[in-house]
Amino acid sequence: MILTALIAFFSLIGLLFLVRGVRQFRRRRLIAGAFSCASGLVLVLAAACAGLIGFGLQGYQRLTYERPVAELQFTQTGERQFNAVLKYPSGKSEEFALQGDEWQIDARVLSWNAFVNVVGFDAAYRLERLSGRYSKIEDERSAVRTVYALNPPAQIDLWEIARRYREWAPWVDAFYGSATYVPMVDGA
Repeated sequence: MILTALIAFFSLIGLLFLVRGVRQFRRRRLIAGAFSCASGLVLVLAAACAGLIGFGLQGYQRLTYERPVAELQFTQTGERQFNAVLKYPSGKSEEFALQGDEWQIDARVLSWNAFVNVVGFDAAYRLERLSGRYSKIEDERSAVRTVYALNPPAQIDLWEIARRYREWAPWVDAFYGSATYVPMVDGA
């Protein structure tokens, strides 16, 4: 909501500067008109950048407090083979066939520094993949691996942009969430 307000504010002020610049050009005040038009363009571009950031954040969920992000239920279908039902808090569920002894869910997390948190941005996460693995390294190298993407690739991936251009956006930290492999058990 704050981002939408910023977009509207910068757009409105930018358009007002552009209109003022055009009026000043008509009155033959070239320097003042050029300054007003340039200022308006900068503000409109700032609004466009805020809009792109908002578009990129659409795939992320807010992480305002500790809460479950998903629930997994396992049914064993064979030796080291499991059917996993992933249930999201929204009620949506997906089924996956996992192989191995253990499972893990990977997530991407966007975390903001204190000032940006005060403005109203909470940490955000996006579940990335569900994978199975084997306890023994020999099995891990030779047996069938199962890995599933939980989200389609983003058109504008803010997480990747924040990692690649860290020096340009010091107020955001992009990292993978920490996780451990957990044993798969029938009925768990």
